[in-house]
Amino acid sequence: MSAREVFDRLRGYLSGEHDDEEVWAEDVVVETPFAAPGRPRRIEGRDTFLGLARPGRAALPFRLEMGEVTVHETADPDVVIVEYELGAALPGTGERCSASFIGVLRARDGQVAHWREYQDTLRVAAATGRLPDLLTALAQDAPDVQDAMA
Repeated sequence: MSAREVFDRLRGYLSGEHDDEEVWAEDVVVETPFAAPGRPRRIEGRDTFLGLARPGRAALPFRLEMGEVTVHETADPDVVIVEYELGAALPGTGERCSASFIGVLRARDGQVAHWREYQDTLRVAAATGRLPDLLTALAQDAPDVQDAMA
């Protein structure tokens, strides 16, 4: 299975079309370098990742839909870079919201071995109703950032 085909399988998982958790390799590494404060930036192992992902998916008050996707092949046949958008209609208002993502996927044996996702953290927080919490967390982290830059 090519890296592109593995992404197609992952795409169904990310958009909630299926719950095929076997898309993740047992020793998968999932990285989100721009994760919100308090969220892990690196997760190792399928069980650990799913232990964090399952409650988050279950708590979403809407169904995710994957919009336009662009897949970029790389010189390494096991790696693709993908640009995509996840969107949803918010319950109650029906208002549509979406956020852009970029992912770097390394496939191995038909599964995701490494997934690095860059996400629009502010837009995701706004869409999920967590923006006030994110802003509070960012304000609390501000002294640490200022100290690091000094």
